[in-house]
Amino acid sequence: MNPEVEAQIKEIVENYAVTLFMKGNPTFPQCGFSSRAVAILKEYGVRFAGVDVLADNNIREGIKVFSNWPTIPQLYINGEFVGGSDIMLEMHEAGELGPMLEKVSATAPAQDEAAGE
Repeated sequence: MNPEVEAQIKEIVENYAVTLFMKGNPTFPQCGFSSRAVAILKEYGVRFAGVDVLADNNIREGIKVFSNWPTIPQLYINGEFVGGSDIMLEMHEAGELGPMLEKVSATAPAQDEAAGE
């Protein structure tokens, strides 16, 4: 992977407590999987940064290498890769996602819209 792209992705993941690399943005997801991921996060009322991979093909391809995960969306909590929408749904249904999100500090940097732009 391009070192500049890797550094950009790393910076985004480290600067936001909850980051969702997705197609579209939290207000207007551009695929069903991204829409489901946003809905799950909104159900917890957590603030998160959405990164629209459709806006930058380098990020779109780079995030797959960065996480060693082939699909988008991808969720990161406190800099750690959690998984895609299927994993998020499984964790949500099993009661595992809520406790992870509760650990996110209320004072940690986060936002409801786009990151990395």
